[in-house]
Amino acid sequence: MERRKHNRLPRYDYAQDGYYFVTICTKDRDEWFGKIENDTMVLNECGRIVSKCWHDIPNHYRDIKLDESVTMPNHIHGIIVISNAVRTEQCSVPTKRVSLSQIIKSFKDVSIKQIRSEFSNIHFLWQRSFYDHVIRGEKELREMREYIINNPKQWELDVENIENMEIRKYEKILTRGK
Repeated sequence: MERRKHNRLPRYDYAQDGYYFVTICTKDRDEWFGKIENDTMVLNECGRIVSKCWHDIPNHYRDIKLDESVTMPNHIHGIIVISNAVRTEQCSVPTKRVSLSQIIKSFKDVSIKQIRSEFSNIHFLWQRSFYDHVIRGEKELREMREYIINNPKQWELDVENIENMEIRKYEKILTRGK
C-alpha cells in the first residue's frame, strides 16, 4: 500500500502567528467554479458561494484575517493571516487558538453544505487535504500575492488545469519508451 505524503511541516505549530499560503482543490480537479475568459476568472454560482465562504472566514475567527485570494475553475488560492492578539493579565480572556487545518476544514464543510443546499442535484466535494506554505518574510509575501493576482492569466500553464494534467500524463507515457 502506498503511503500518503504528509503535507505539513513536522513539529510546526500551525496555530502560531504568521502568513500562510494555501491551495485547496476540488475532488478530481473538476471545474465547479466557473471559467477563465480573457485572462479573467468568471465565477458561476458555485464559484460565488465558495468565494463568499472564503471571505466570510474572519467573521468566524477573531484572530484571523485574509490577504490576497483568487477562486479558480477548480481550486482556490489564498493567504490566511493568523495573528493572535497580545493579551495582558488584566484583560486576558481564555481563548482557544485555532490552527490552519481547523480553518480550512471549517471552510470546506461550510462551502460544501451551502453548495449542496443551493443545488441538491450535484455532489460537490473538495480534494482531501490542502497545500500550504508558511510565508517567511516580505519578499515571499510579495511573490505569493503576485502569484495569486496573476493566476487567472496563467491558467493555460497552471498545474491545476486538468487539460495540462492530461498532457503531462501523455508526455510521461511517451517518454517512458525512450
